[in-house]
Amino acid sequence: MGVVSNKIDRENLKPGDHIYSWSVAYAYSHHGIYVDEGNVIHFTRGGGQEIGTGTGLDHVIGSSLLQHPLDNPCPICGDQSKSDGVISSCIDCFLSGGDHLYRYEYGVERTVFLAKADGGTCTLVSFSSKLANSPEQVIHRAIYFLRKGFGDYDVMKNNSEDFALCCKTGLQVIPAVSVGQSGQAASFQAAASAGVVLSASLFLARSSPLGSAVTVAGLAAYGTYCAYRYINDIGVRADVKEVVLEEEN
Repeated sequence: MGVVSNKIDRENLKPGDHIYSWSVAYAYSHHGIYVDEGNVIHFTRGGGQEIGTGTGLDHVIGSSLLQHPLDNPCPICGDQSKSDGVISSCIDCFLSGGDHLYRYEYGVERTVFLAKADGGTCTLVSFSSKLANSPEQVIHRAIYFLRKGFGDYDVMKNNSEDFALCCKTGLQVIPAVSVGQSGQAASFQAAASAGVVLSASLFLARSSPLGSAVTVAGLAAYGTYCAYRYINDIGVRADVKEVVLEEEN
């Protein structure tokens, strides 16, 4: 664990861990809650459902869906290739082509958070500052959403990381916002915002006799990227609420 990698071996997993796996080229990560005995509860979309980003990200996400074909189903889970919503899978099905498991970090220092350039690996929120969440509580939430659902999948507002964060913290962003609490969704938008700043900075730098265009533009874009990620982290933003589970009587 640390700045370089959150990789974890299967034998070191603990019930209630928030885990994830990277897809091709580390462009997108899929998240879930480890329960026990190799079982993971996670939020996914079914085959054929549209993501709707209108970008190349749709293909990457599609390639990370559960991939067992009908003629070769998982001996533990069966065929889950068309499953959607909150599902329970073995670790191999959860990985779905990914090579390694990673454990999400909570309560990281700001410097560590900013040093991890890829979003969706850690958060500033700590349990002591919000809610005391035992593994039993985390798993209870995951099982609740397995029964009740977690709404419609949306890559920017309601994805697998949003699900795992909610299970782990009991917190969720207020509805009708442009970005949910997912760190990777914030990173996607941060990269887009940084691109705009980069273009503007390059223009200004070229127009000025002072300094290097590359240096000025790069620092401005990176600063924008970091700032956007930071202000959208669930441990900083104010538009979060505690989720109340409507238990059956």
